[in-house]
Amino acid sequence: MSENRIVDRKFSRELSSGTTSLALLAILARADEPMYGYRIAKEMSGNDEDIQLIKQGALYPVLKSLEKNGLLVSRVEPSVSGPPRRYYTITDSGREALERWQNLWESTCALMNRILGGDIHEQTH
Repeated sequence: MSENRIVDRKFSRELSSGTTSLALLAILARADEPMYGYRIAKEMSGNDEDIQLIKQGALYPVLKSLEKNGLLVSRVEPSVSGPPRRYYTITDSGREALERWQNLWESTCALMNRILGGDIHEQTH
């Protein structure tokens, strides 16, 4: 693997670590029904192998943390095709957090776009 590819993967991991919870809440907020981990992981995977918010195995600790903080609830149900599945649903507190985090994300993106575009002194309204 080339040195650039290694550095790019490291940057991608660091970048995604701050966006995973936001993405999880957004996915669950727009879901018509509770979702289980594998299905959530599929929603979070991009078509580009270099752009992946989180690996499936790392997803569960984040889901557990969001649940511990009252942003999600879960229930376990039997599965006809294997072991029981844990289904997650966003809570009202999770929806409120999603709105706050989304506003913060949009502000951060606007700032980064100004910085990357060289327009750091430009104000947005």
